[in-house]
Amino acid sequence: MREVMEIAFCGTDNSSAYDISGGFLRNVCFLDALNLVPHVFLLFITFPILFIGWGTQSSKVQIHHNTWLHFPGHNLRWILTFTLLFVHVCEIGEGIVSDTHLKSRHLHLFLPAIMGFVAATTSIVYYHNIETSNFPKLLLALFLYWVMAFVTKTIKLVRYCQDEVPLAQLRFCITGIMVVLYGLLMAVEINVIRVRRYVFFTNPQKVKPPEDLQDLGVRFLQPFVNLVSKATYWWMNTLIISAHKKPIDLKAIGKLPIAMRALTNYVSLKDAYEEQKKKVADEPNHIPSIWLAMYRAFGRPILLSSMFRYLADLLGFAGPLCISGIVDSLNNSDDNTSKPYNDLTKPYLTSHDFLKTAYVLAILLFLALILQRTFLQASYYVAIETGINLRGALLAMIYNKMLRLSTSNLSMGEMTLGQINNLVAIETNQLMWFLFLCPNLWAMPVQIIMGVILLYHLLGKSALVGAAVIVLLAPIQYFIATKLAEAQKSTLDYSTERLKKTNEILKGIKLLKLYAWEHIFCRSVEDTRMKELTSLKTFALYTSLSIFMNAAIPIAAVLATFVTHTYSEEHPPSPAQAFASLSLFHILVTPLFLLSTVVRFAVKAVISVQKLNEFLISDEIGDDSWRNGDSALTYESCKKHTGLHPKAINRRHPIRHHLDSCEQTLRIPSRHIDIDDFAIKVTNGYFSWGSGLATLSNINIRIPTGQMTMIVGQVGCGKSSLLLAILGEMQTLDGKVHWSRANETDSSFEASRRSRYTVAYAAQKPWLLNATVEENITFGSPFNKQRYKAVTDACSLQPDIDLLPFGDQTEIGERGINLSGGQRQRICVARALYQNTNLVFLDDPFSALDIHLSDHLMQEGILKFLKDDKRTLVLVTHKLQYLPHADWIIAMKDGSVLREGTLKDIQNNDVELYEHWKTLMNRQDQELEKDMEADQTTLERKTLRRAMYPRESKAQLEDEDEEEEEEEDEDDTMSTAMRLRTKMPWKTCWRYLTSGGFFLLSLMIISKLLKHSVIVAIDYWLAQWTSKNQNQTQNQTFCSKEGSIEESKNCYVAIFTALSAAGIVLCLVTSLTVEWMGLMAAKNLHHNLLNKIILGPIRFFDTTPLGLILNRFSADTNIIDQHIPPTLESLTRSTLLCLSAIGMISYATPYFLLALVPLGIAFYFIQKYFRVASKDLQELDDSTQLPLLCHFSETAEGLTTIRAFRHEARFKQRMLELTDTNNIAYLFLSAANRWLEVRTDYLGAFIVLTAAVASITHGPTSGIMGLGLLYALTITNYLNWVVRNLADLEVQMGAVKKVNSFLNMESENYEGTMDVSQVPKDWPQEGEIKIDNLCVRYENNLKPVLKHVKAYIKPGQKVGICGRTGSGKSSLSLAFFRMVDIFDGKIVIDGIDISKLPLHMLRSRLSIILQDPILFSGSIRFNLDPECKCTDDTLWEALEIAQLKNMVKSLPGGLDAVVTEGGENFSVGQRQLFCLARAFVRKSSILIMDEATASIDMATENILQKVVMTAFADRTVVIIAHRVHTILTADLVIVMKRGNILEYDTPEHLLAQEDGIFASFVRADM
Repeated sequence: MREVMEIAFCGTDNSSAYDISGGFLRNVCFLDALNLVPHVFLLFITFPILFIGWGTQSSKVQIHHNTWLHFPGHNLRWILTFTLLFVHVCEIGEGIVSDTHLKSRHLHLFLPAIMGFVAATTSIVYYHNIETSNFPKLLLALFLYWVMAFVTKTIKLVRYCQDEVPLAQLRFCITGIMVVLYGLLMAVEINVIRVRRYVFFTNPQKVKPPEDLQDLGVRFLQPFVNLVSKATYWWMNTLIISAHKKPIDLKAIGKLPIAMRALTNYVSLKDAYEEQKKKVADEPNHIPSIWLAMYRAFGRPILLSSMFRYLADLLGFAGPLCISGIVDSLNNSDDNTSKPYNDLTKPYLTSHDFLKTAYVLAILLFLALILQRTFLQASYYVAIETGINLRGALLAMIYNKMLRLSTSNLSMGEMTLGQINNLVAIETNQLMWFLFLCPNLWAMPVQIIMGVILLYHLLGKSALVGAAVIVLLAPIQYFIATKLAEAQKSTLDYSTERLKKTNEILKGIKLLKLYAWEHIFCRSVEDTRMKELTSLKTFALYTSLSIFMNAAIPIAAVLATFVTHTYSEEHPPSPAQAFASLSLFHILVTPLFLLSTVVRFAVKAVISVQKLNEFLISDEIGDDSWRNGDSALTYESCKKHTGLHPKAINRRHPIRHHLDSCEQTLRIPSRHIDIDDFAIKVTNGYFSWGSGLATLSNINIRIPTGQMTMIVGQVGCGKSSLLLAILGEMQTLDGKVHWSRANETDSSFEASRRSRYTVAYAAQKPWLLNATVEENITFGSPFNKQRYKAVTDACSLQPDIDLLPFGDQTEIGERGINLSGGQRQRICVARALYQNTNLVFLDDPFSALDIHLSDHLMQEGILKFLKDDKRTLVLVTHKLQYLPHADWIIAMKDGSVLREGTLKDIQNNDVELYEHWKTLMNRQDQELEKDMEADQTTLERKTLRRAMYPRESKAQLEDEDEEEEEEEDEDDTMSTAMRLRTKMPWKTCWRYLTSGGFFLLSLMIISKLLKHSVIVAIDYWLAQWTSKNQNQTQNQTFCSKEGSIEESKNCYVAIFTALSAAGIVLCLVTSLTVEWMGLMAAKNLHHNLLNKIILGPIRFFDTTPLGLILNRFSADTNIIDQHIPPTLESLTRSTLLCLSAIGMISYATPYFLLALVPLGIAFYFIQKYFRVASKDLQELDDSTQLPLLCHFSETAEGLTTIRAFRHEARFKQRMLELTDTNNIAYLFLSAANRWLEVRTDYLGAFIVLTAAVASITHGPTSGIMGLGLLYALTITNYLNWVVRNLADLEVQMGAVKKVNSFLNMESENYEGTMDVSQVPKDWPQEGEIKIDNLCVRYENNLKPVLKHVKAYIKPGQKVGICGRTGSGKSSLSLAFFRMVDIFDGKIVIDGIDISKLPLHMLRSRLSIILQDPILFSGSIRFNLDPECKCTDDTLWEALEIAQLKNMVKSLPGGLDAVVTEGGENFSVGQRQLFCLARAFVRKSSILIMDEATASIDMATENILQKVVMTAFADRTVVIIAHRVHTILTADLVIVMKRGNILEYDTPEHLLAQEDGIFASFVRADM
């Protein structure tokens, strides 16, 4: 050590240091001192201001980000300051390095530079604080600083020029650059003064923050924060850390900024597309190019992203170069003696000398890594944001087009709903992904070419061999990628088929259990599953091959290169060359691996664009200009309001308000009614469904205003088509539809027109929204309590609403609760009545309603409600008994009008037609008398109640994740819940791994560990081999002992080759075992799940929503099949890579372990916070995607209704909101991923820095050191994968957890106590039933539903059981089949107690006909006899008995005719008769009919009655009746109430008791 005295500013070893004889400016040391002045000045001024500022700021409330106003030149200033900081670092480095060459410390060489660095940092902090508090006057201090610094540096530069310092000298260059930078910063400052005029001007500029920031709902701040925060996602910290305290919900992520909203992007894309349309308008066969439109709208950000990508790729090559430099400099450190300088005060370095210093290289490597990673993440982010914007724009375009699609297109199948759903769900996502990956398309080739050039530079010709290996293997990668896509597609086909079958099983589970057919259906699902697994096997094979290629290619390339090099050159490569080229190979592999993926995406994107094009140029609906002013609300007017209150606009459009006000004024004059006063008139109309053939021809009709017009005619004569033609949905071939323009005295003509021509339309097929009941009825109109009540009463919806769990706030529709047809129809009618429109079109509103409801609706709804409102009603119906109510009748036949006029006119003019109607009316009236009990409705309500509250137990609607609640039961405090959120589900992981089998699990673990050790061994061997020629003495390896150089060379090559081969083989083994294990696990989990569910008790199906069970088979199974194995593979691979890397670095430089502790802690916290936030955001993304897709399919189904109501604008608005919600969730998810990656990348850079510094200071051999650095570089790539795979795995394990929760369910007790051989073959022969003291309940913890029931039924008796709903009739029927828990008493059939029999046997010997007829998809034969036991004759006989023989004979295929899903191709009555035939085929001596006649018409019921009396004459029949008159002919009647038997006798005796319950039932039924 030198003494302390020796430290002086100008150094102590030079007498001329303080010599100023040549003037101050001649003295270099003085100039350096002068350079200190501005820096010190800045620090003195800014520190007090900053402290005072921070002091006052903390007392203020946290300022909202609306003050994040950027001063002009904001980004430029940050970039310049960062460049300045970098130059300062170079200057410090240069000073210190020059100083080491001198005898004493010369502080003036580096002290000013250090002060400059501190001052520059302060300047940017100071600037940021001024900017956030928007106080520009304080910027003057900075302005002064830039001026002073500029002046002092210029003086120094001038001095250098006078001394003729050559350009090659580093210090001259640095000074020159700094002069430029200070000058530019000064210019930026002047610009701020010029724009904001905060000083020297009298009127300073008033500035408002951007519109987004004034809105507190915008939480996505990426576009508004400063550059550092943008690059590191600093602003995300609060969100990600807060996720720990409470889950992130939609409120926490707020709204999208305006620039990213779907509307904004839609407008820009649409403009670009319209421009393309104009271009090709003249050329007939050219279609407008979507590609060009996309480039116009989104080209700039993509170019920016590509630019970032290029910068990152170029910086990526700094790694290998710095490694080779560091290793070289250490190798040459011995022969590197410092040259003495000529002038001791002015030691000048050339840049070449500067870069020879190892420490400088380490710092440069660190900076290059940080920059490279920042640029890379920026590139990803910009691409992703653009992709999301594009997706929003495309969705809006598709939706807009969809609202204008012609109906014929949809119905004639040119554009099916499936295609539209695919466009939304698949094609837009393909394009979005293409945009994410598209910078790669042009960045990768450049990266590959650069890499090969560098390799050639390092290793000469042999490098080309390695590169050739990589390039030749790339096409194989592409081939595998295409095969993968094919395998995935076939898997998808099988899984949809499997789901369809599973769905059928679950829907008909009750029937399957009662008939003991579970296993047959289970087998068919298992067969499909086996096919699916076969294609999953190919999928797994190709996946593992692709993983294997990715791991093996670099090994092969390195092997080829070094072997060639050894034999072609004289000496093996030096360590510097070896490790630089190794890391270059690592860099090269990634783009090659990704290139195949990117190319595949590009191909897919091209196809997607073709599909989009087809869709966008397909036919649109005719422009019905006579009906609408303009297609309702245009997008532009939406745009005006969106900034203000999107919520308000969504609830009730401003237009509605003036719409209502003008309604009132409009209504008054239309009171006086004259037949000329028509609302709609069609003259000479010919309409078609797009085929060119007229469906409706020669239509001349009038629809009188304010009256009720009825359209009648046979099925298929064009009644509905007529309505649609008037609505403008059909193609008009000829003729005209006139809408009356009477009484348009109103000044607001536009508004009046719109309100007049919205038509409240209820389609024949009811169409519901996925919304609450109330929203379905009000349908966007303001809520008016009185009106709402009147409408629900008229449609008798109140009782149904009362049954729903949340009343009229219950979600219904696709994802909600399934309502029956009649209930849906009534809601649709209610919607039409509720709307405040002059015109109401009801298309056969009575079709799904029973007589009572129809009458009630006619009286209350139509005759009272609509008539009072003086609205014009057009009613299509089959119920002729309502004809007398009509003011005007249109009779149709075969697509043309038969008669038109009042009923009187027709009676006078067309007697024949009138008589025909009369006979039909009589027939309908007779039915009416029979039908008096409000059967269908009560029934529907009953099924609804059953669906809602399974039986008498008020089972609460269980939540989706019942299993999770159980775990949290112990103490449901906030903290435990939080602990659960941060814990990895290790238990579930273990379950998953073990379900793949222990052999595969152990094989996987061993092969993984072996593979990674071999890969490390390969690199270690390379290190030994390359360093052997550097310092032979030190390391005696196995090969260097052997004699001649040639032999040792061969020995090295041999071992190297052997290791590489082993590595390649192990790569294959590991990738195969992981995929295979995943397959086995998936197979076992699905198998167990299916068997468990099929054997589950019926109660489970009553209490668990069907959708929930189906989800386990669809979404969760899919995750287990396809997503977990690759995630698991990736996770283990990246974790082991990181661990081996850390091990290697620690082996090379043990000091590194000290630095590892803080880095490890940082890493732990980053992953902990990220995992929780990522899980929440992923769930948000998933949950917001579903409503969007549903909204699209909903709109496509209800197009006619939406257009009739003129509600396009409201639906567009809703679609935009849903798209934005989904996009913001996705945007936050990708921003969170960037947040993580930036942080782990910076950690990786610190690892490289510490490893480099440690190894330079305490350097081992150069080979080992190169190895350490190489591994440190790979860590940066894999750290973030560890965390992201962990997060993904955690989410995916949720699926395993859900499946497992079902596996712990109780099964039914299938084993009986009796041996099968003890039961007679033809039991029960007689059909004698003894019921002894029977008590039944649904579950152990519930009240009994049957209490001590005793009865005796003789063989062959017909027994009727009746009672009110909930009296236990059905429970009794289920007790015969042991579907319910018999906890006391017994049922004895033909002398055998049924509780002792095996379940399967018991159920297969009895038959039952259920209330809801259930058919399965397949053939008629399969539906009658799935076990294939019977001959064709038996089946035909059964069909004849059920009166179906002729109908089946007429079908193509006869017994093998197709039955569609749920038997939809037969009517309800026919289905019930099939069920009867099915029961007959059973040939069992006991038949139970559970309200079998409830859902069928009189005719079918009569057939059933007859069959029961004749075909089943010798069998015991138990009839559970809901209409008492069906059991008047029975031999015995049992009347039940609340689980007890009240009356038990023959019907004659019971009727004789006047005050008996049965008698009162019969009277009520009459």
